[in-house]
Parts: sequence; structure tokens; C-alpha cells
Amino acid sequence: MITDTDLRTHAEALLRQLAGEHARLREDQWTAIEALVVQRRRALVVQRTGWGKSAVYFVAAKLLRNAGYGPTVIVSPLLALMRNQVESAARAGVRAATVNSGNVTEWDAITQAVAAGDVDVLLVSPERLNNPDFRDNVLPSLASGAGMVVVDEAHCVSDWGHDFRPDYRRIRTLLADLGDDVPVLATTATANDRVVADVSAQLGVGSDDSRTVVLRGGLERESLHLSVVRIPDPAARTAWLAQHLGELPGSGIVYTLTVSAAEDLADLLSASGHRVAAYTGRTDTAERETLERALLDNEVKALVATSALGMGFDKPDLGFVVHIGAPSSPISYYQQVGRAGRATEHAEVVLLPGPEDRRIWEYFASVAFPPEPVVRRVLDALRTDAPQSTAALEPLVDLNRNRLEMVLKVLDVDGAARRVRGGWLGTGAPWTYDEERYGRLDAARAAEQQAMLSYADLTTCRMRFLREQLDDPELPADSAVGCGRCDNCTGDHHPTDVDATELERTRARLERPGVLLAPRKQWPTGLAKLGVELSGKITDGPQPGRALGRLTDLGWGRRLRDVLDAPDAPVPDGLVRACIDVLAAWDWHRRPDSVLALDSPTHPVLTATLAQRLAEVGRLRDLGVLRRNPEHPPVTAANSAFRVAGLVGAFEPPAPTEGTVLVVDAVTDTGWTFTTVARELRRAGADGVLPFALAAVR
Repeated sequence: MITDTDLRTHAEALLRQLAGEHARLREDQWTAIEALVVQRRRALVVQRTGWGKSAVYFVAAKLLRNAGYGPTVIVSPLLALMRNQVESAARAGVRAATVNSGNVTEWDAITQAVAAGDVDVLLVSPERLNNPDFRDNVLPSLASGAGMVVVDEAHCVSDWGHDFRPDYRRIRTLLADLGDDVPVLATTATANDRVVADVSAQLGVGSDDSRTVVLRGGLERESLHLSVVRIPDPAARTAWLAQHLGELPGSGIVYTLTVSAAEDLADLLSASGHRVAAYTGRTDTAERETLERALLDNEVKALVATSALGMGFDKPDLGFVVHIGAPSSPISYYQQVGRAGRATEHAEVVLLPGPEDRRIWEYFASVAFPPEPVVRRVLDALRTDAPQSTAALEPLVDLNRNRLEMVLKVLDVDGAARRVRGGWLGTGAPWTYDEERYGRLDAARAAEQQAMLSYADLTTCRMRFLREQLDDPELPADSAVGCGRCDNCTGDHHPTDVDATELERTRARLERPGVLLAPRKQWPTGLAKLGVELSGKITDGPQPGRALGRLTDLGWGRRLRDVLDAPDAPVPDGLVRACIDVLAAWDWHRRPDSVLALDSPTHPVLTATLAQRLAEVGRLRDLGVLRRNPEHPPVTAANSAFRVAGLVGAFEPPAPTEGTVLVVDAVTDTGWTFTTVARELRRAGADGVLPFALAAVR
């Protein structure tokens, strides 16, 4: 056991190497380090962003290494977090390496370095824990030789958390294989009482065990100045940001709820003269690193980002966080705004909510854990002797790839399935669908959404409200005590008026119609299992198409949603004019000869009249409506293979035709309807098919 009386002095020296010559350990940081290093205990640390959680585990890791213990294993959720932490560790002389999806070519060398004792800290993404080779060949040796295990952003382990990741639950296996004297540290900045209790149960930290140290601090952030700007019109909301972005301090992050909104907003702000760039889940790894560095070095005013830029991005002087659209949870919101003002006296936090936010929340809620009958079909599909890949399972269950992966991971953690080389196997172990748990999760999600709506309408202290939502243990009991900094406490509200010229320019740019519809290029795998003999490259599909706009667009989204939410009616003149503008700007290789409307189950009049009007204006042959087969069941599948199979025979055979056909529909989502219809039209004699929709879902 380490008892050196100079240990704290050594810890202070390491902290100065890590955080600068003026850094000093706070008492609660030392309490955690002492518990881990000297007493070899487990600890749960729930502290606000900027408290210094990473300093605790890097200092403890180095002290343990100096005492002859094995390397520290840190389970860390995001590549951005890993990159920052490796750089931080190097400053303190800590030799750190990472194993994640972004450095596959380095895994063998890193494994050898760990075995040779040349690594002090190994950062592992949670997804690696369930990789068969890593789980079976690397993880056991890590567990047996680890000096300490750290679970960073531990709220991800919780079904109650705002960023639930099934792979995090695999950590229980890692911890179960540890010796009793191996210290474990779980850390998070964003957890209310429910999440803390769930994390404690999942990881075995934070319980009533006397060997566990729990450090839970207050969430007050004196640098954050919270405000809400209510502008219902999306064009005016965007113009407000374009007008005021340059006034915000330093550089920062502008969050959006969807990828398309981030990309559109970044284009618009750039056109207004601001140095910004989009950062989303579609941004490749190399570009992410470049963009992160640009923000760290203040080479951009802001990154316009989805939640892909969140946990672990460390810029202490980040001057502002703006949200165009409200996150669905105050826990998620606090986690994102906590990126700002960590080493500054003043940081602006602005929320611009929109009436479309709830629709986006509903979409994300719809892709949560599926109902029991669907999960049972997954289990039935796993009753085979040979492993099945996710792609092979897709044609057997009506789930898209992401949801299927989530279900398989949960079943794996619960012992009903196992990931092996070549795919997945069922274990045959009994499995119970925890309906009560998922019901609680749905209720919690609904309550958190309501809390965000309440936050936007508050007339009292905004920081106090967020601290209440996160069960801050240091929140003053007197409800009249506010932060003294938010717009409600100070009475200093941002003006909502927008410069007329800026609004006109913004509206013109946002309402510039036209969205590319990229054609499907490959048939889904496994269609033969569903009785459909299609596979490989699509050679008889449509050409690239167009939509007037996306339902999530900042410009056209609201107008399209209003039309589609209203009772079915003839297409409005304004939409026809906009559609004509899209067609006029279309760089097609051959002008269409005819127009064909698809029989819409929800908007038959809207779709048919749009096709008629386009035929009149463009002097095209009006082929009428391609009717749906009345004996064919509605196509509701989300999974691509099931959707294609369901679309076979969904429409009556088209009449013989020739030339290029413009095919019109009200809404397009997956693109498979246009693909299968194009195939039938080509078989009927068409030379080409040009898809056109009023609205693309995303």
C-alpha cells in the first residue's frame, strides 16, 4: 500500500505539468486521488464540466504506475475526447495510447506496447469492449493487469441517461473480472438522482459499500449567462443569429438538432460573412480533427454542430454556445452548454427554440428500443448454428441497421446473444423483455421534453431550473435565490427584432428551393430470403431527382409541414411556382417528356394536382396517376429489405410508355418507392425516370 507522506506533493507537481504552473489540487480532488491510489477503493465522481475529473485520473494513473502497478484502462466514449486526453496526458509525462475505430492500423502495435510496459494509460472506446477479438484476446489480460479502471462519461451506461449507449453496459464484464484491490473510478458531469442510481447499480460504484467514495458537487457555473430568444419564424430566427453572431464573445459552438440543419445553417452563416463550418455525424474523422483544431485555435468564429461535437471537446475559453432548436432533455442541454466558459469570466448561452423541435424529438423517440414482438423476432432469427451478420439479419426482421445493432448489443449484454467472428449467435438463454423499465424510460423521456418546454417559457432563474432538473446537491433551499446572471434574473433580454435587409437576404437564401435526391445504387442484401430475386448493383433505377425541400429545413420545412399536416387538398399556387423554379434549375441531361403521379395513401389530391399543374406548365404528357394495387397491404416497413419486398406489386402495372418520365410524389423518405417504380417504368418502355417530391423527410 502506498503511504509515502510526499504523495500529495508529487500529485501537485503532476497537476502543474498537466494544467499549468498555477494549478493546485482542491481538497475534493485530493480526496478522490487518495481513495484510488492509497486506499485502492472505488469512486463515483459527479462534478460539473471544468471541475477537473480528467486531472484526477491522470494524476492517479501516474502515481499508480510509479508505484509499480499496471496501466490504467480508461473507457472513453468519443474520439474528440480521446485526442484531447492523449495530448493532456503527454504534458504530465503520462504515456497514453488509444484503441478505437479511427486507428485500426495501430491496434497490434499498441497491444504490443501495453504488453511491454510502455503504456501508462490505454483509452478504449466502449464499442471495442464487444469486439470479439478484443473481448476474448485483449480484455482478459487488461483486466488481470490493470492498475486502475476509469469509466468516463459514465452516464452513458444508464437507460435513464441522455446518451444511452448499449456498449457501455459491457463494462460490467470488465469490472467483474477485476481483482478486489483494483480501484475503479466512474465520472460524469451530467447526471440527476435517477442516473446516479442507475450508474451505481450497473457499475458497482456509488452503492452503500463502505469501500466506495462518492463525490458529488454543485453545478453552479458563474461564467454562464443563460438566455432564451423566442422567434417563432425560422427565417427570422436564422437571420437573428446571422446578425448577432459576431457580437458574441470569442469563438463557440452553434448546435442544431439535425445534420441537414447544421449543414444548411453553416452555408447561410458563411454567406453572411462569418467564419464557420459544419461538424456532424457525416463529417469524416480527419476533417473532424481539422475542425476541432480550427476552433481550438480560434480560426473560426463557430462550428455549427450536431451532438457529434459534445462530450470531451475541451476548449476552456469557449466563449458561447447557441442552440438553434432545443434538445429534448435538460440533462443533454446542460452537458452541451457546459462546454462554454470553463476558463473565462463570461460566456453567453443562448437558446432559440422553434415550434418544429417537438416533431424532431418525436422522430428520435420513434427509433428507441422496439416493442417485444420485434425483439422476439430477432431472437428467433438467431436460432441458427452458424453466425449471422447484421446485414444477413436485416431481411429477417423489420428494423433498420442502427436499431438492429442496438437490439443485438442489448441482447448480448443480457446474455441472450453473443457477438462472434462472422456475426451474431443466439445463446439459447432465457430472456425477459423488461416492459416496466422501458415504460419508465418513455415516461422519463416525456418528462424531460416537458421540462425543456418549461425552460423556454420560464420567468424565473434559468440556472436554478437546470440545477433542479439535475438534482444539484448544493442548490440553495430558498427558491427565491437565483443565479443573478441569466436574462430573467437581470431583466436583460436579447432584442428579438431583426434587421430587414438581413431578414430579406436570409429568407431568400433559405427559401431557395431544391434538394438533391440521390438515387439508390445497391439492392439491400438478403432479398432472396423474402422471395425477391434482386441483388447487387441497381442498373434499372431512376436518375438523380429533386425535392422542393426537406421537412427539417430551416426555410421550407415549416411551409411543407403545414401543407402536409392539413387535410388533403389541391396544391397551393405558391408551391407550384416554387416547384417550377426547381425544375427550371434542374441540370438534367434530357428534358422529361411526360409526368406521372404516384397514388399517395395520405395526399392523393395534393400529388395528383401537382403533377397536372407541372404537365400544363411544362407542356408535358400527363400520364395521370399510377394507382396502388387495392389488394396489396400498405407498406410500413422501416428496414430496407422489408420495404423493397413490400413494394413489389404495390402499384398496378404501368401502361406502355416511352421517353423520360417525371414521377411525382408528395413525400419521399428512403427512396425505395421511386426506385421500384422506376424499374417498372423502364420495363414498360421508359428511357429514363426523374423522381420529384414536394418534401424529403430528411
